[in-house]
Formats: sequence, structure tokens, C-alpha cells
Amino acid sequence: MAGNTSVVVNALIDNIDQVIRGKRAEIRLALCCLLTEGHLLLDDVPGTGKTLLAKSIANSIAGTWKRVQFTPDLLPTDITGVMVFDQRSGHFNFREGPVFTNVMIGDEINRGSPKTQSALLEVMEERQVTADGVSRPVPRPFFVIATQNPRDFQGTFPLPDVQLDRFSMRLSLGYADKDTEVSILESFSRTQRDDELEPVTDTAELDAIIAEIDGLSVAHMVHEYIVAIAAATRSHPDLRLGVSTRGTLALLRVARAFAATDERDFVTPDDVKTLVGPVFGHRVQLTAEAELRGQTAQSLLADITDSVPVPRTSGG
Repeated sequence: MAGNTSVVVNALIDNIDQVIRGKRAEIRLALCCLLTEGHLLLDDVPGTGKTLLAKSIANSIAGTWKRVQFTPDLLPTDITGVMVFDQRSGHFNFREGPVFTNVMIGDEINRGSPKTQSALLEVMEERQVTADGVSRPVPRPFFVIATQNPRDFQGTFPLPDVQLDRFSMRLSLGYADKDTEVSILESFSRTQRDDELEPVTDTAELDAIIAEIDGLSVAHMVHEYIVAIAAATRSHPDLRLGVSTRGTLALLRVARAFAATDERDFVTPDDVKTLVGPVFGHRVQLTAEAELRGQTAQSLLADITDSVPVPRTSGG
């Protein structure tokens, strides 16, 4: 299983690397999130390739994908769907919104109002939309890839904690290094910019990989290690909000995918340490005093991870 997953992931990385250059590690993490049918939040300044990465992932999968540009006047029904009266039949029929797809790209999600942001809560957690008392499942697999600008930008509404907790992982691409950016400029052309990537896998193969990753066994000591790190965030004096149980489950699932993409059928404590920042970073909230001292969520998580003893087997 792990070997097949690695082949698919490497093919996806190579495909996406054609347009998102110099970010193979970030692409791998994004794909690990998607291979657990989680949801991904891309948080960075404008112009660093957030939307392009989301579109590249969607185009690399032979499934359906839709994009929603969040704006302050967007309504919840513009996302989930709405009941429409059919004059010919005399009945109300449900018109599906853009969430009824395999990959939904929510562009600049924090420009939408809190009411509109909350429209995604049910579908992200339960993979269904309830309208007029009827629950309608969305296609599987189902991924939400959302982008957001930093919260100090004009016209943004910070995502509430309950919304952030729905995302399995948050990533930042950052600026390209000098050599990569020079190569991007040298190879730029308008026709190349408008080209779409060819798919390298389909939803049936992804669904099978997701099911197998979910079944990958994890040692008891690794479970204890994940819980110990989460427990440390809940009692840390500089954190007003620690990691939820949903967060520990997300770390477990992403760690399984991370191991599988490395052609392993077991999860190591080092996998967990690598993923703590991307999976837990957006789930913890600092106290006002910690923020004034210049602390960050990533620095505190690094200190916590270093302070929790790493489990070792008798064989090393």
C-alpha cells in the first residue's frame, strides 16, 4: 500500500511542481492532508501562489472542482445551495451550491462574513448539507482548500476558532528563493500561465488510497506521544486555547499519510514532530501577554514538542 501511495504522491508532486516551483516539501504536506480527506488552509500574503497551488491540486485529480471567491456580500446559500420554486411542478427543488464537488477552492475565505464562513461548518465535518430538513451528501472524496490573507489586511474577518479547528492543516508557502524566482521570470509567458495541468490520478484511486491509509496501524506509544503533546498545549500558561481531540485525530491521520508517502507502513515519533506545527499551529491561541512578549504559536509548539519525552522502542 505504502509503495503505491508513494508513486501517486510523487506523480502529483512532479505535476504540481511544474507551476509551483521550489516548494516540494509544502506540496507533499498539502497532499498528505488531502490523502486523509482533510481540509487545507493556505495562509500567506497575496501573490505567493496560494490559489495557484489550490487549482493545481484540483487539476491534478480527475474529479470535479469548483472555486468560490469569498466577498463580504456572499451569502451562505451561495455556497451550500438554495431551495428554488419550480412554477411548472409547483414544488420547491434544491439547487446545489459549489460545495457539491470533489475539490472546493474557497479563495480568500476570510473576506467572507462570519455568517457565510459558518456555512462550511457542517459540510467540512459531516460531508453533507442540510436544507429544508433534508441532509444531502456531497461527493466523495471531498476536500476544501481555502486560502486567506493575513488578518491585518483590509476587509478581512478573522476565522473563528471553531472554523479553524475544521481544517486539518494550515500551510504558508512563503516567498520563492532567488534562483527559483529568477527561473519563474525567465520562463514566464501568457500562454503558459493559462495552461491547465493534466490529471495524474482519479477519485477512485484516491478513495482507495484514503481507505488504506486510514487502516495503517500505529503503535500505542505513538498514540500516547500525540496525546502528551496535545495535553501540554492545554495546560501551557502562554496558551488560552489548547488542541482539541479533533486536532489529535487530525495529527494521527496526517501522520499515517506522511509515513505512507515515505513508503512506510508505520508511523514514527519523528513523523509526529514534523507535523505538529502544520497541524496544531492554527488550533492553539496565545494569551495577550504572550503576544506582547513576541511569542508565536510555532515557537511555543516547538518548545512544547522539545519538552515532551520522545518514546523509543527497545530496538531504537
